[in-house]
Amino acid sequence: MNDGILLHLLAAALYAMLCVVQAGALYRAGGAGTSIGLGKRLVLAGALLVHGAALHAGIFGSGAMMFGVGLAASLMLWLAVAFYWIEAFYARLDGLYLPALLAGLLGSVLPLLFDGRFAVPNAHSALFRAHFIVAMLAYSLFALAALHAILMMAVEQQLHKGRLSLWVGRLPPLLTMEALLFRLIGVAFVLLTLTVISGSVFSMQVLGQLFRFEHKTVFTLLSWVFFGILLFGRWRHGWRGRRALRWTLAGFVALLLAYLGSRFVLEVLLHRVG
Repeated sequence: MNDGILLHLLAAALYAMLCVVQAGALYRAGGAGTSIGLGKRLVLAGALLVHGAALHAGIFGSGAMMFGVGLAASLMLWLAVAFYWIEAFYARLDGLYLPALLAGLLGSVLPLLFDGRFAVPNAHSALFRAHFIVAMLAYSLFALAALHAILMMAVEQQLHKGRLSLWVGRLPPLLTMEALLFRLIGVAFVLLTLTVISGSVFSMQVLGQLFRFEHKTVFTLLSWVFFGILLFGRWRHGWRGRRALRWTLAGFVALLLAYLGSRFVLEVLLHRVG
């Protein structure tokens, strides 16, 4: 447990250092080009490795598979930042660098603030592990998509006012962000579909029923419907702009309520773990 705490603190320190360096560079440049060089990419890779090691220690360090709201949110944000790090090699996403760092910093401290955890039942099952991995990948991609949607709303709002702040001025063009947004949502929707299918199969094996109709199932299916409608609207009617962004955020909020919302109420408000 102590090793996990130290690793989370080290990851937080690396993220915070990068945040300060990048914020300073943006301020000195007055919003002009501040490209993300190889050195910053390598330090971010190091922060991700340390953060990943901290998560591994927290989830598997005791021998059993442990989980909780802090670890879940941290894992989701860690994967989202890792996806950003990879995507940045293929598209110019320097403007998203600081928001990604802030997300990583938040993710590294959440397990310290919300340290409740419980032993995951059926963690020995290969099907459950596959379901868990696919679900977390879907969550992280949707989290990254939600971050994109929020930033795109900020850009649109400031464009209407005719004035861009320093950090907004460094974001990619709206069309680039929109294309990336729907690419993220498309991949995440496939993963969420696999999550629903694998969860149904696992439920049949363990409980003998296709769906266990509880809040987690309802909100997951609701999120799947929201994103399905969004993708259909994009394909059939060319949805874009604020309509697409609202559907994106609605789907992500439903997905958050599916697991993190319930775990937060149980662990943090009701102090019930397990």
